[in-house]
Amino acid sequence: MVLAVIADALQIVVFPLFVEGALSPLDDFLDLAMAAVLVRVLGWHWEFLPSFLAELVPGIDLVPFWTMAVANVYRKSKSSRRRRRKSCAAPGFARPTTFLDRESDGGQNGRF
Repeated sequence: MVLAVIADALQIVVFPLFVEGALSPLDDFLDLAMAAVLVRVLGWHWEFLPSFLAELVPGIDLVPFWTMAVANVYRKSKSSRRRRRKSCAAPGFARPTTFLDRESDGGQNGRF
């Protein structure tokens, strides 16, 4: 997250060097380096592609797209971890009986 914030802050603070958008070699280098570093550190996520393309448009590159992309990747990973944690049964927790479980015992034990 810190790298994305630094890249976005650099584009805002050093605005005259990056004002041309895709025509600025410094802007292109910063965006390519940022994309490579983020993919290397966080892995490939679709959020990085719109951020990279938006950084090529003059003026729009002042919006902190890298920071928003990394924040969204973090949010998604956090929610998927929470879902996985909820789906794991706690020790001693009995799994509810399903239709297939009832059918597989052949109707014995007074079930189905």
